[in-house]
Amino acid sequence: MYQQPPTPTPNSKPEQYQNLITQARSLLADETNPIANAANFSALVFHALQDINWAGFYFYDGTELIVGPFQGKPACVRIALGKGVCGTAAQTRSTQVVRDVHAFPGHIACDAASESEIVVPLIAADGTLIGVWDVDSPVAGRFDDEDAAGMEALCKVFIKLGWPQA
Repeated sequence: MYQQPPTPTPNSKPEQYQNLITQARSLLADETNPIANAANFSALVFHALQDINWAGFYFYDGTELIVGPFQGKPACVRIALGKGVCGTAAQTRSTQVVRDVHAFPGHIACDAASESEIVVPLIAADGTLIGVWDVDSPVAGRFDDEDAAGMEALCKVFIKLGWPQA
């Protein structure tokens, strides 16, 4: 049974992400249902990080990205590969750190309050695209390279423990 460890006030982003990684490992370790894991993972991150207004998954169905479990306001349901930040991350298979969503060509505004965004592609061990992990903030410039490293590490935990292995 998952028990949230005490959360010390981290002194740095890397420490904060390391704490989240520890919590995510514990949260996902004994559950095999990927939807339950995605829902709890989204809630964990949404409530742990400051200045976040949306955190969740878009899963690839072989054609497009479909919204999965998330925390925040209702979201766009379908996103084509190559469209918006999520579709770009999925198509390029590279993390997108967008300090100003209004400057991103083709940005899809699901929540008008979002000012910055980070999207990490989720790639299975066999190289197939699972989908993307998407986090939005109402603060411009909220995400940086430390967030990218932290989110990528968190996503590795999700893929390893929270997603069924082929």
